[in-house]
Amino acid sequence: MPAPERTERDVTGLLNMAGHALSNRLAAALAEVDLTARMQCVLVHALEQERTQIQLAELADLDKTTMVSTVDELERRGLAERRPSATDRRARVIAVTDKGRRAAEEGQRIVDWVHTDALGALSPAARSVFVEALGHLADTTRDLGPQPVRRARGR
Repeated sequence: MPAPERTERDVTGLLNMAGHALSNRLAAALAEVDLTARMQCVLVHALEQERTQIQLAELADLDKTTMVSTVDELERRGLAERRPSATDRRARVIAVTDKGRRAAEEGQRIVDWVHTDALGALSPAARSVFVEALGHLADTTRDLGPQPVRRARGR
């Protein structure tokens, strides 16, 4: 019996392979300055403006438990601290320390280098189109479709 005809390349597989390779490469590069991708992401978003832990978790696409342990580790290293919000007495925000700002700047240089190197095989025009299209795809598929399928239990 012949295989079904494909109308598109396996986009899911391609994105997974590329994402896995790039994530591993970024993790290894950031490890050289004792950061994780999660820590870098939280530091950068916390530096942009005053944000609560919940807001940062949403931006970094982290679950609550992972976010708590990430901020705990940032505090332990002296890179960030939990502080009362300047605008809402009930809220606490994640404030980046001077040491954390320097770490985030160094980490961002690494992130930019890894991304530039990974996209280096593309012409500048193709790179721009690819990154814009990938951003659009990520934005439009974020909340698309049902949750992961669970297999039916054996009967």
